[in-house]
Amino acid sequence: MVMRRHLFRGAIAAVAAATITLSAQLLGATAASAAPSTAAVRILYYDASGAGEFVNVVHQGAANWNASVTNVRLERWTSGHTRNIRVLVDNNWPRAQVTSLGNGTIWMGRQAVNQGYYPPRISTHELGHILGLPDRRTGLCADLMSGSSAAISCTNALPNSAERAQVQRNFASAVFVPAAWHYEPV
Repeated sequence: MVMRRHLFRGAIAAVAAATITLSAQLLGATAASAAPSTAAVRILYYDASGAGEFVNVVHQGAANWNASVTNVRLERWTSGHTRNIRVLVDNNWPRAQVTSLGNGTIWMGRQAVNQGYYPPRISTHELGHILGLPDRRTGLCADLMSGSSAAISCTNALPNSAERAQVQRNFASAVFVPAAWHYEPV
């Protein structure tokens, strides 16, 4: 009887160990690792196919954000991925329509470019709205989100430390529910 009890306990322990090992392999973690994990980088896919002559400028704006923050990454959209950001071009003023954090449409408006504003600053600024930043009319070239309140001659296309920190906070949560994309003509 005592021998059966030991065999039964041994079998239970073996099954438990196998379950923990298999679970760890399936989840990509080790059972012994109890250290807190950092939040995964949130990937946002942008579609610049409608950006006309500003396609490369949009890619530069995305690269500016990717070089500045670590909690979110902007990547070119390809089929099979959720299209989070749509980029279009028109003859009006540049603008962004945010549907939720990390989702929306931006327009690379030719009006600002024709007035002399720096296109990479425009694209990085408009993507900043999608990343949760508001306009801040400080008039300072160092403030990306000061937008057109900075001088036309301003060529700074990088977020300042406060803007970077805010985007980091905006995307600090590991919880992410992707928004479905829908387009409404304006």
